Amino acid sequence: MILRLVWPGWALAAVFLALAALCAAGWWRARRSRDGTQGDWLRRGGMVLCALGIGLAPAVAAETTRVETDAEVFFVVDRTGSMAAEDYDGVRPRLEGVRHDVVALMEALPGARYSVIGFDSQASRQLPLTTDARAVRAWADTLRQEITRYSAGSAIDRPLPALTDALTGAAQRNAGNVRLVFVLSDGENTAGAVAGSYADLAPLVDGGAVLGYGTAAGGHMRSYDGEEGTGAGTDAPYITDDSRPGSPPAVSRIDETTLRRVADDLGVPYAHRTEPSPVTPLVADIDVEELAGDGRREVHTYRDVYWPAAVVLAGLLAWEAFAHAGRWRRLREVAR
Repeated sequence: MILRLVWPGWALAAVFLALAALCAAGWWRARRSRDGTQGDWLRRGGMVLCALGIGLAPAVAAETTRVETDAEVFFVVDRTGSMAAEDYDGVRPRLEGVRHDVVALMEALPGARYSVIGFDSQASRQLPLTTDARAVRAWADTLRQEITRYSAGSAIDRPLPALTDALTGAAQRNAGNVRLVFVLSDGENTAGAVAGSYADLAPLVDGGAVLGYGTAAGGHMRSYDGEEGTGAGTDAPYITDDSRPGSPPAVSRIDETTLRRVADDLGVPYAHRTEPSPVTPLVADIDVEELAGDGRREVHTYRDVYWPAAVVLAGLLAWEAFAHAGRWRRLREVAR
């Protein structure tokens, strides 16, 4: 048996202790004055006890059912200019690897709900949770780096607030679902020290991976102005490093130390992606049914058992009404 309190415990205690004290005081005065109302106060005390029994709402387990559990997949994708660096699978831009892996991961986790959070100079939800695989594929096909002149540097913790909101909201709406997070980035941080940690999100994450792109030698990045014919995979001019004499082409290098730290914070593996290889090893250990076996799929149903107190209370109320009716009749007769 459990107690499913109608009010908070402190409220029940405050109200019913006061009523019980009132009944006890009335009974004590009636006993001292011998006015014949001792029984009335005992009856009222019984009413208070019955009401307390109802307020405690005792219940017994009726049954336990299992509900379906869905997977919710969150892609956190780096769109900063460094993701255009040409050191993926030879001299191809890193974004090509991201496009391939987002689609491949989606296909490896069919039937899930997918969401995309993109980050560059700011982070935003690019795609809310959806079962439409075509929407995810279309987003990946149109993925571009940020416009070069708007770049404010790379920061691996920039999507942290957006991801926190997304995971928290998903957990509140569908607590029984399994949540998987895939972070796709080169880990480069040029916007100052990394301030945010992903460790606080670990309890909301059931699996996933951090995927790293680029090489230690690094690569040059094409500039992008928002127009066709510029950006990754084109002949647009390279982004330059204006802090060096002669402003040579800037070089972006993968930061695997930062990427591994993010993976450790989230409690997921890290994988260095150097070519469009299968993603099967990244999802081989993800079993939605097994992950949901922590009890989140069980729904317990309880049957309330406060009805005996309600029946007794109804009888005592009827008795109280009858007693007052008798007094009113006597008062009318005296008045006449």
